[in-house]
Amino acid sequence: MLARLGRVPFAAQVLLALVLGVALGLVARDMGPVGPEEPNWLASTLQTVGSTFVTLLKALVPPLIVTAVIVSIANLKQVSNAARLAGQTLLWFAITALIAVGIGIGLGLLTEPGRNSSVDAASAADPGRSGGWFDFLNGLVPGNILGLQASAGGDGSVGLSFNVLQLIVISVAIGIAVLKVGEPAEPFLGFVRSALAVVQKVLWWVILLAPIGTLGLIGNAVASYGWDSLGSLGVFAGAVYAGLALVLFVVYPVLLKAHGLSPLRWFAGAWPAIQLAFVSRSSIGTLPVTERVTEQNLGVPRSYASFAVPLGATTKMDGCAAIYPALAAIFVAQFFGVDLAVTDYLLIALVSVVGSAATAGVTGAVVMLTLTLSTLGLPLAGVGLLLAIDPILDMGRTAVNVAGQALVPTIVAKREGILDLERFRSGRPAEPLAAAERTGGVDTDLRSPVPA
Repeated sequence: MLARLGRVPFAAQVLLALVLGVALGLVARDMGPVGPEEPNWLASTLQTVGSTFVTLLKALVPPLIVTAVIVSIANLKQVSNAARLAGQTLLWFAITALIAVGIGIGLGLLTEPGRNSSVDAASAADPGRSGGWFDFLNGLVPGNILGLQASAGGDGSVGLSFNVLQLIVISVAIGIAVLKVGEPAEPFLGFVRSALAVVQKVLWWVILLAPIGTLGLIGNAVASYGWDSLGSLGVFAGAVYAGLALVLFVVYPVLLKAHGLSPLRWFAGAWPAIQLAFVSRSSIGTLPVTERVTEQNLGVPRSYASFAVPLGATTKMDGCAAIYPALAAIFVAQFFGVDLAVTDYLLIALVSVVGSAATAGVTGAVVMLTLTLSTLGLPLAGVGLLLAIDPILDMGRTAVNVAGQALVPTIVAKREGILDLERFRSGRPAEPLAAAERTGGVDTDLRSPVPA
């Protein structure tokens, strides 16, 4: 049985797990809760499986970012146009975000979601937290060398989390120091290279659990939220997903075509990361897979991908920081009867292009939304109107975020003449790895079943 499963392509395993997860989620939802706040055994199992998988991915993100960025910075001494690559990356982050926010504003004006909603105004409530421009400075300056943050729980416990932007700042600083020190830093650099190889090996073992994680994540989403809450906010939810679809399946393919790249080939290579992002709802949790497919399936050089993809995971969010806040701001304005001027729409575009960096150290689209609303002077209580369907929307938002994080490095690499076109066209890693060595016989082909 296991031998037969091992012959099933990895992407097909994830798709099968997604279908099974939906089915189990529906069963768990029909079973109902055991108590007022106690889910049934199946819902609890799905939640545990899904959250465990995401936790494992997130646990490997800090060492992956630190080692990969240090090595990539050190490798820049072999690249003559490093500064130009960084500038082009940020430029295309801004260009694609501007296109996405333009689509969001257009759909908001066309569909008028705030006027075509039956949501109860009583559900408007203070979000309890808000984003601000000073969050960028707070997220940029490391509080400690490990980029760790502590938070106290209501029961007196202390939880630790990591700030991705701070980790990148620390890693870039160390990488530059390695370049400046020169030969005396070679032993340290050798250690970091070895650590990166070890982290990537462990990471691959976790990635192999993606089918099981997908089953738990999508099953828990269906069991917990279902689709009942979409009724009162159907126009808004439909507009959000229409915007996401336009960006993912129209804008991105047009940009690829304009650079002489096949959209089908790109989707075939990037789809494993997009697929995992949809079910995990975490750009950071998907980061290891995004970086891997960008390098091995899309042909972006490792020295560049290990810099651009982690940077994109914190600042490149076409779903959460462009389409969604634009539509949500228009929804809130229409719901509360506030007329927006042309300057307000320009402010929405500015916040969407620049603001994602200001919330890089904070998880979730709620912070980005409160930043947009506060900049426009709209009621922050309007955030509460949208929280009921946020998990459902977050799946699509995160998928588009991750797609953009793989798209921009591909485009920039092609423009700069460093994209491995043979690898991009074939979708195969340049250095094939023995399946038996990696997985003990499991087919770990990360390519999507999208036909060539």
